[in-house]
Amino acid sequence: MDADNFFGTYTPRLDDKSRLFLPAKFRPRLEGGIVLTRGQENCIYGWTTEAFGAFTDRIRETPFTNREARNFVRMLYSGASSEVPDKQGRISIPPVLRTWAGLERDVAVVGAMDRIEIWDARRWDEYSAGQEEQFSDMSDEVMPGIF
Repeated sequence: MDADNFFGTYTPRLDDKSRLFLPAKFRPRLEGGIVLTRGQENCIYGWTTEAFGAFTDRIRETPFTNREARNFVRMLYSGASSEVPDKQGRISIPPVLRTWAGLERDVAVVGAMDRIEIWDARRWDEYSAGQEEQFSDMSDEVMPGIF
């Protein structure tokens, strides 16, 4: 695994206690802890503590007088949870985040550069199928300087 990025898609299941087995490839980077937050498109973001700290530093640059920034911070932090994987590589997913993401049993864990995303497996399949055409048509207008 690239030392700076998470990538790949994995399909673990939640156990009866709503714990998630982290993908084996992700465990070394997350063994010191993971910060779980509400993610966009109703997934859960999972950050290393270092990456979450860097993200928090960038958010602090946003003026608190900006209503949209305040709303984003409230949504992000009000459901946040810091977890430390157990010896088997499991983390608990708090009820507020399970509800947010609609998690029941089948889960998709997706690498997304500096974070992981945890999705309900069916919702991930629907989302990714809906993005295929847009991904194929990606242009320099959408992400300047990348292509």
